Amino acid sequence: MFDIIGKRLYFYLFSAFIVVPGFLFILATPLTGDHVGLKFSIDYTGGTLWEIRFQNPAVTPAGVKTVLAQQGLGDSTVNSTGNGFLLIRTKPIGLEAAPSPTPTPAVSPSAAPSGSAAASGSPAASGSASAAPSASASPSPSPSPSPSGSAAASASPGASGAAAGTTPAPSASPNPVPTTGELGKLATALQARFGPIAAVNQTTTIGPIISSELTSQAILLVILGSLGILTWITIRFHDVKMGVTAIVALVHDVIVVVGTFAILGTLFGVEVDALFVTAMLTVIGFSVHDTIVVFDRIRENKARHAGEPFDRIVNHSILQTLGRSINTSFTVVITLTALLLFGGSAIRFFVLALLIGISSGTYSSIFNASPLLVDWTLWEQRRRERQARPGRRVPA
Repeated sequence: MFDIIGKRLYFYLFSAFIVVPGFLFILATPLTGDHVGLKFSIDYTGGTLWEIRFQNPAVTPAGVKTVLAQQGLGDSTVNSTGNGFLLIRTKPIGLEAAPSPTPTPAVSPSAAPSGSAAASGSPAASGSASAAPSASASPSPSPSPSPSGSAAASASPGASGAAAGTTPAPSASPNPVPTTGELGKLATALQARFGPIAAVNQTTTIGPIISSELTSQAILLVILGSLGILTWITIRFHDVKMGVTAIVALVHDVIVVVGTFAILGTLFGVEVDALFVTAMLTVIGFSVHDTIVVFDRIRENKARHAGEPFDRIVNHSILQTLGRSINTSFTVVITLTALLLFGGSAIRFFVLALLIGISSGTYSSIFNASPLLVDWTLWEQRRRERQARPGRRVPA
């Protein structure tokens, strides 16, 4: 019989080997001003998110990033999201300039009011009126509308703009290509380099207030989830030691995942976004799930093998549930590996966080949580034995 509990010191050392480097990178995040450690996306730092697709399918993220650097946005990120779309993340930039009213040209006193201009009642029509009376501007209005040039121009403001040689207004689609503001300048620069933008999937700007709220909510979710797990396990097994050791194993998994992303962020610029919190909550639930299975078998074997040493009971319980835990996790790992390889870049790091967390959760449930429970229980037994020795002075 393999003695997992007897070799628990080696498992503790291995856990320290994978936890300590990531933990140091996590601590380096605030100490180095985010230059080393975790890289946060605009969900937590604020910024502009723009997802576009060019008519030219050969446009690459590297080429778009070059244009962004020329526009003073060198710290931006560009990723391919599938179907030809590119996801651009930049610092907060203006989506659109505030609309300014079009000034109405002054008409000379000698000019007679045009009948068509009066009929239209729009600024574009009055702007298109000539200073000299035209043939269509007779004092006696015609029974039918005159098909004059000024009347045609007053039919729509866009037509008068086109007649004057100005840039046409953006289309009325749900996500038109911006033409004004800082984002409009960026769109113009990109289209001058790579050709027309065929579609805009989303355009979002997140301010610092919203990003700070998201950060606090993410931290609160993890804390509340951990406290709920601690309370439930303590009530379920009538033993606070099981609840605390399960939380210690959970913290181990959280540090492994966050530390890995801190290292990847430092070396490869991998960012932590809103999906990362979802992945962490999933990892927390999966980690505790395996731990509860082992603890439940320990509770059964304590009643079935009463009088046996506790460490042997725990080791026997781990071996009984080992195959089930590994098989369950292995099937999930296979699915996540397929998603990581073929699921697209939009969910790549979300899947990576799940893959690392579930693998770590399986390891910690077997090789950390139960051995820690054994150490704590044996320490309590030794303390009670010392207190029960005859002749021991009882403090007054």
